[in-house]
Amino acid sequence: MAFECRETSEVCLSKKLLNSVAHNPLKEQVGGVQFGKTPVHCHSKKGFWREKADRSENLVRGLGVGSDKIAGVLVGPAKVVITDEGDTSDCRRSITDLPPALVAEILNCLDPKELGIVSCVSTSLYKIASDHYVWKDFYCERWGLPITKPLNPGLSEEKSWKDLFVERDFRSKTFLGKYRRDFLTGHTEPVRAVFLLVSAKLVFTAGYDFIVRIWDLEEGLSVASSKQLGSTIRAVAADTKLLVAGVTDGFIQCWKAVEGVSHLFDLKGSYCQNSEFRLWEHAGPVTSLALDHSRIYSGSWDMTVRVWDRALLNCVMVLRHSDWVWSIAPHDTSLVSTSGSDVYIWDTTHGTLTGIIPHVHAGNTYALARSHTGDFLFTGGEDGSIHMFEISACVDDGILKVASWVPHSGPVNSLAFEFPWVVSASSDGNLSLIDVRKLLKSNRRCLMKYRNMKETIIEPPQRMLHGSGASLFSVHIGADRIVCGGEDHVVKLWDFSHALEREMRSRAQKAIRLENRLRQRRLQAEMNAKSSKADKCSMAAKKNPINGDRNGIWHSKRSVNGKGELVG
Repeated sequence: MAFECRETSEVCLSKKLLNSVAHNPLKEQVGGVQFGKTPVHCHSKKGFWREKADRSENLVRGLGVGSDKIAGVLVGPAKVVITDEGDTSDCRRSITDLPPALVAEILNCLDPKELGIVSCVSTSLYKIASDHYVWKDFYCERWGLPITKPLNPGLSEEKSWKDLFVERDFRSKTFLGKYRRDFLTGHTEPVRAVFLLVSAKLVFTAGYDFIVRIWDLEEGLSVASSKQLGSTIRAVAADTKLLVAGVTDGFIQCWKAVEGVSHLFDLKGSYCQNSEFRLWEHAGPVTSLALDHSRIYSGSWDMTVRVWDRALLNCVMVLRHSDWVWSIAPHDTSLVSTSGSDVYIWDTTHGTLTGIIPHVHAGNTYALARSHTGDFLFTGGEDGSIHMFEISACVDDGILKVASWVPHSGPVNSLAFEFPWVVSASSDGNLSLIDVRKLLKSNRRCLMKYRNMKETIIEPPQRMLHGSGASLFSVHIGADRIVCGGEDHVVKLWDFSHALEREMRSRAQKAIRLENRLRQRRLQAEMNAKSSKADKCSMAAKKNPINGDRNGIWHSKRSVNGKGELVG
């Protein structure tokens, strides 16, 4: 993309407007130039932007305000010529000549794929696009901040955000590759709840045998187990500081992390007697749990969701529903819960109900999952279907149905999400993997993309994982692994890390083959060049002989008469 300038025409913005452009996404468009939310109007007679495109010319008035020179932003592949009267000097300019603040705003409107394409244009754009701060936003939108103890030992803190994003995005594609399935045995009754804590490489499971177990993710071995809690455990959640389990008797069993314990939690009190406590207030079985940095969230068949303060260990909010609560999904200051067949959306700052999606499924809505940004919601129900919703202020009612799938012949009991995969566990004994990469979009874009689309898009899942045939009750995904528990008393672990290693080896071999092919082409080109040069020399020698055959020349001058005699 280049500028042709026939004169030193000024296209300027004031410092105040520059700050406005630097801190607002580009959503307004004036002619062939894009700016921030505040439109810029200029009536200066100097300068015209002439846009030449496929047999048509559009003149767009130039902009000139203040004294700080800032060029306009090109839209599309058009060629722009700035002209003015008096001077006929020529100069070439590119987008890299724009002020850094404006270039940053341009790049801020691109998605990762587009930004990667821009980085391939030139060396200067490669440096600008690769070092752009938006790569951190891309990463955090999809997966949050990087874990402190990555599973890949080669991951270095010195890597740029672009490198981290590309590596993580590459890892996310391994769920389409080959896998190794492990079976974690130890439970004596069906496994009702599983939770994968990637940062600590631990798996937590519980079920109808009243026991919580901790497993080492790498070794697949049971490293700790609790005493029996007296009734079925239907929900488990954990972070590096707290482990909680929801029990049918209506209480929440909690363990604080103990320093010096390799598996974080002392489930039997061998190291610390004060690390275990209980939270009582639910009048029915606790069916779902979730944690954030300051609160504990619990849903129950007593038709309430309770919000607990982690520091004070008391209930600070009660959210009442019209039916049993099956699942919850908090994010920041909002919480989504399922009650009967309906989905409730709550503001947890004031404890108010902000929206209801009625009759989401034919029957109960059992499962919920939410994207890391909280904008996208996935539901699974008794009818075997999965629905995707977008929570946005850009639509009339704040909720937009994006897509639906029917991958199962039985109820969907559990959902888990890690960009870009939605994983579902069903009573039909199967897991489905659905890639929603094309349906998710950056929050920098207007969320009205699906307004003109059909309300429901039926698509098949990208992959089905078949279990042993028994019902599956819970599933979780992370770190190239999928873990699920079901009716057959066994915890199943699908390990896709080997697919990543195979793919990396395959890519390395492809790179070597490509390098060899290019080397052969260069050698062939050099040989062809030498051969062509030799042929030219040979042809020149034939056309201009120095020591030619004199007899041949003398013979050509002689002729033969009719009697066969030579005539000199």
